[in-house]
Amino acid sequence: MTEVLDTADNISTAESEEKASEQVQIRIDKLAALQTAGMDPFAETTYDVTRHAAEIAENFEELEGTKVRVAGRFMAKRGMGKVSFADLQDRSGRIQIFTKIDLLGEAEYQKWLDLDLGDIVGVEGEVFRTKKGEVSVRNSNYTLLAKSLRPLPEKFHGLKDTDTRYRKRYLDLIVNPEVKETFEKRSRIIRAIRKELEERNFLEVETPILNLIAGGAAARPFVTHHNTLDLDLFMRISPELYLKRLIVGGMERVFEIGRNFRNEGMSVRHNPEFTMMEAYQAYTDYHGMMELTEALIVEACKDINEGNTVIEFQGTKIDLTPPFARITMSDAVAKYSGVDFSAIDDAETARKIGRERGLEGIENHMGIGDVLELFFDAFVEPELIQPTFILDYPIEISPLTKKKTGKPGLTERFELFIYGSEFGNAYSELNDPLDQAERFRAQMDKRAAGDDEAHVQDDDFVEALSYGMPPTGGLGIGIDRLVMLLTDNPSIRDVLLFPTMKPL
Repeated sequence: MTEVLDTADNISTAESEEKASEQVQIRIDKLAALQTAGMDPFAETTYDVTRHAAEIAENFEELEGTKVRVAGRFMAKRGMGKVSFADLQDRSGRIQIFTKIDLLGEAEYQKWLDLDLGDIVGVEGEVFRTKKGEVSVRNSNYTLLAKSLRPLPEKFHGLKDTDTRYRKRYLDLIVNPEVKETFEKRSRIIRAIRKELEERNFLEVETPILNLIAGGAAARPFVTHHNTLDLDLFMRISPELYLKRLIVGGMERVFEIGRNFRNEGMSVRHNPEFTMMEAYQAYTDYHGMMELTEALIVEACKDINEGNTVIEFQGTKIDLTPPFARITMSDAVAKYSGVDFSAIDDAETARKIGRERGLEGIENHMGIGDVLELFFDAFVEPELIQPTFILDYPIEISPLTKKKTGKPGLTERFELFIYGSEFGNAYSELNDPLDQAERFRAQMDKRAAGDDEAHVQDDDFVEALSYGMPPTGGLGIGIDRLVMLLTDNPSIRDVLLFPTMKPL
């Protein structure tokens, strides 16, 4: 039976491809006829659009009886007699076009009927409401602006396959309006974050994407080569160390929203290139960054959620109303795993307990803090559904963070977790150049022991710190994950216009 079904599917696919090829040839022939007649649609250079579809619908009382010029993609047509209806889709939505033979004349009307779905058309006409109550434009003149040489996929049959949608996002945007809405919301989320930071007197800056040292995070970088300098360079994994150089230089409050690149695994939460917002503020600490994190997320949420701070993500209600919950990493691990790391004095004991609990990835070079992080990943992270700040990370996994006073082995660092995922990372930034140099050496020892994601020593950054950096709070928020949360999309590919894909 399986072989029969597979054969039927292959025949169906072949027939579909043959049919599509025939339709393409028909459209090419139509284009050739137009060009021969001196009506090449691709020769058009401009069209004066005066209104958009949504604007006409929202302001019908004001616009009724007035002439407008709209332009967009020919998406549907109904009726083939002396009166026909069509849907024109522009950026804002769809508007019905009412066309009558006695308005255009027989020749132009026939050309109108001969248009194909997908063609780009400009229409001039009067705004009115049909007898059925639909806001429409009465077509008195039209211009073919671009010919679609390929048929559009059918919405309910041709473009539901996610792989095709991601590879051909342009088609996804045409036939699935909700996809365009997601990316419009993404733009608004970024705008809201930028607005809040600028109102707090942060200065937006740009730092290098090509780096001599892949620094600022624990991650495997992409490597490229500069031919003129004959120099290997790294795509940045984080702008952190450059932004802190600007704090040393006296800029006090800076932020950057841009792409980072990490040569790591891919999943519904990870893409090799992704967007981060990083902000650094002098004369504050990680407590100040907690307040900033809450403010940025709340403003972004309210902007696309009609002022509300309670949303639904994958069927679960998430309350983003500040203040968010706060708990130390050690206390969270004790709560969810039953293991109290405050009572563990040596790394060997920590590793032994971890292996007994079945944790994977434990290696002999790991310290107590490394094992604590593994416990957190396994037992705590999946439990953190409502927004929660996890505080006071171990020093072994926080090489750029200031030590916590009175708490040996801990640092003033937090991460924000929502629905089992990390959304933000922040520190009281380490500003002691001697301590920073020592931390870098410890990271290099971890690299020598086999940890290829440990931080590389950056002597130039240590030199910058030696000129004096004020107490500083730093924050990074993953834009893509935040957009996933606020638009209720479970995969990062649904919020990236062009996610990284393996070639067919």
